Amino acid sequence: MAYHLFGVDYGTTSLKGCVFDEEGREIASAGRAYELITEGETVEFPAERYFELFEDLYSELAAKTRIDAFAIDTQGETIVFLDKEGKPLMNAVVWLDTRADKEAEEIAAHFGQEKIYSVTGQTETPAGYPAPKILWLKRNRPDLFSRLDKAVLLEDYLLYRITGKFCAERGLYSSTLYLNVVTGGYWREMLDFIGISEAHLPALYESGEKVGEYKGAGVYTGTLDQIAGVIGSGTVAPGRITETTGTALAVCALSDTLPPYKEGLKVSAYYMFRGRYVLLMWAPTAGMALEWLKKNFCADLSFKELDEQADKIPLGSEGLIVSPHLCGSVMPENDPALKGGVYGITLKHTRAHFARAVMEAVACMIRQYAGYMDPSAQEIVSTGGGGKSAVWLKIKADVVQKKFTSLKVKETGCLGSAALAGLGAGVYASAEQAASKIVSPAFSVTPSVTEEEADGLFSRYCAFERTLVSREKPL
Repeated sequence: MAYHLFGVDYGTTSLKGCVFDEEGREIASAGRAYELITEGETVEFPAERYFELFEDLYSELAAKTRIDAFAIDTQGETIVFLDKEGKPLMNAVVWLDTRADKEAEEIAAHFGQEKIYSVTGQTETPAGYPAPKILWLKRNRPDLFSRLDKAVLLEDYLLYRITGKFCAERGLYSSTLYLNVVTGGYWREMLDFIGISEAHLPALYESGEKVGEYKGAGVYTGTLDQIAGVIGSGTVAPGRITETTGTALAVCALSDTLPPYKEGLKVSAYYMFRGRYVLLMWAPTAGMALEWLKKNFCADLSFKELDEQADKIPLGSEGLIVSPHLCGSVMPENDPALKGGVYGITLKHTRAHFARAVMEAVACMIRQYAGYMDPSAQEIVSTGGGGKSAVWLKIKADVVQKKFTSLKVKETGCLGSAALAGLGAGVYASAEQAASKIVSPAFSVTPSVTEEEADGLFSRYCAFERTLVSREKPL
């Protein structure tokens, strides 16, 4: 009897679940959307609600089909503080939250970026990472910190609620700033600095390890959502770039070694499997910027209609430039105070121009990140919600001047998590075998404009971004 593999993908504002057969064919799927609690620099969500959404989703899909095994991938850095009874001390602090900016600066100053990178693989120390958040809790909420028994990430919390065990997957922990990505253990020096011990943290596992059962299905460890997307895109060996345009943007490639540190290094290295790393650059807002535009100025249009209107606007949006940094910047500049911006507005510009300019801005970020990562790559695999838009894919191909490929299965995070469950259950002998069975391309787009035109747009975008970073007036 063929295995039914369930992949669960917790994004920033939505939960998706897909059940696949062993060949990667979708049997059933469902999703849930949710809104974050945002006030100034704080971004939260009730931890219990995350689990309630899972229960609801699982019940819906289990009523449609059999589920034999599953794994969950989640957004990185979202942290839940628990008391001795396993109850949340407060709302989950979402990765977009930047309240711990002073603590992040203190950590960076104390350890230095070279040491932080050599241990954790991280080239920046953003306020949204868990180590600064724990230090913030200690400094600003001593009443809660005194009751802290466990500090867990979102996947850990869900696995605890599902299995009753505190277990964590190493790939998700790369950006905590307290995982040693070389040894695979916790970095005790960092734990000492932020004021916790290993007793406050879950036991560490590899991806695809069985940790329990739930309603007759095997429960396996997942990974960071971006790494699950990499696996679900078939990128399981070096030599390929994957980009995911969802709420955030992530551009990924693989490496068999932790690249050596050098001054100005911009590409972080995340633990994938023992001896293999995902090279990752990311931005907090990408699809979220387009969603913000639609919600506030184009509520009468569907995303398909917005696509169609943007497609009628020429490359360069007739001089309109948008910076999509609505929640600060992490890479290539770590600047949580950076704001989004628009330049070049004239009376001729319409909502369609703004939509096109947002899409072009995200394409410019992809070009920027791919240039840091692997300029020689000729093809980029596009995943996430942005990968569903043929218009946006065309814009990316034109701006980046590379071939972009969309896949048949759009929910690559779900597919990657399902593959990890299959790997753990023995359905697949290796990640490479899983990828060869479950991943198929849908269509590809090649550049339709000249390099000179693309270079001109990219240069204008970078100049505007530098202006915002330096806080100077636009030229």
